[in-house]
Amino acid sequence: MSGTGSTYNLDDLLDRALSSPLALSSGEMAYLLSLGDDADVAKLHAAARSVKLKCCGRGVSVRGLVEAGNICAKDCLYCGIRKSNAEVERYSLDADSIVAAAQEAKSLGYASLVIQSGEIESEAHTQFIETVLGRIKPLDLGVTLSLGEQTEEVYARWREAGAERYLLRIETSDPALYATIHPAECRWERRAECLRALRRTGYQVGTGVMCALPGQTFASLAHDIEFYGGIDADMIGMGPYIPHPSTPLGQNAQFDPKRALSLALNMIAVTRLYLHDINIAAATALQALADDGRERGVMAGANVIMPNVTDTRYRRAYKLYSNKPCLDEAATMCRACLDRRLAAIGEELLLGQRGDSPHFHRRMDKCLKA
Repeated sequence: MSGTGSTYNLDDLLDRALSSPLALSSGEMAYLLSLGDDADVAKLHAAARSVKLKCCGRGVSVRGLVEAGNICAKDCLYCGIRKSNAEVERYSLDADSIVAAAQEAKSLGYASLVIQSGEIESEAHTQFIETVLGRIKPLDLGVTLSLGEQTEEVYARWREAGAERYLLRIETSDPALYATIHPAECRWERRAECLRALRRTGYQVGTGVMCALPGQTFASLAHDIEFYGGIDADMIGMGPYIPHPSTPLGQNAQFDPKRALSLALNMIAVTRLYLHDINIAAATALQALADDGRERGVMAGANVIMPNVTDTRYRRAYKLYSNKPCLDEAATMCRACLDRRLAAIGEELLLGQRGDSPHFHRRMDKCLKA
């Protein structure tokens, strides 16, 4: 991770960022991302948290996470469930199991759900998701899909069936860096076009990147944040890159967990300071690097947490990265644990609330007035 200059005045930058969104230049954001001094980092995170409180309020929105299957047609070089990883025990939840997980989420007070799986493009899969969405609809949950690249027609069908949000991480806004972590058949241009298609079909659109990738710079991460603003994203899901030993990128990887965590937290903070009113998730991967990683994400400006409601028998098979936490923790245990952890930092789960992106509603209001 290459460095950046230190000719900036931190207090002046933070004052400007607090006053309005989109107030920082790419170079200024790169500087903020590079901060490592404890006192400077504390100032950065405190400023981001104050913006979170102003724009999103006190409390953390919650989405029950359903890991619907680990069968994937993609062979991304960093991912533990990549197509070529023969060590993975593959599974695909049936509709009854996904609906049962949704009902569990509802019983715990979670008003939103995320359905996530490996990337599959087929008519049978499209119809299956339509069926699942139809069966979940009576539960009146806000549904986010994270099912990868699809055609605009498929996105529209799922939107019509009841999905309201879609998370498609760009992983990096730098096409050259993207090419180093994906096989040749995975094209950055198509992924970016999918994000535009999601916007056209009416979703709350989410994206995000991995932090601390090999070859990544502070400047490229600053450009990632500008990319979020450029596509007018409503929600961001990003986290540290954690090597998986059964992947090409993870073999013999040089990895500094402390560094990866620090950078991921700074990314949350700077993204909050630049975009203000979007939803930002404290990714589970933060907890893989520190027991209090998700809470630290909230203290750095995140306002969403996604506790796992998947049956514990499947969680070990859905390991995108090493050291995945909460593999044996039932959903009810996770809920009680989150209550305690958030109370300790002066936050709470916003139960019974869908937690839509404030940015999305502001954007829709502008469209209606135009």
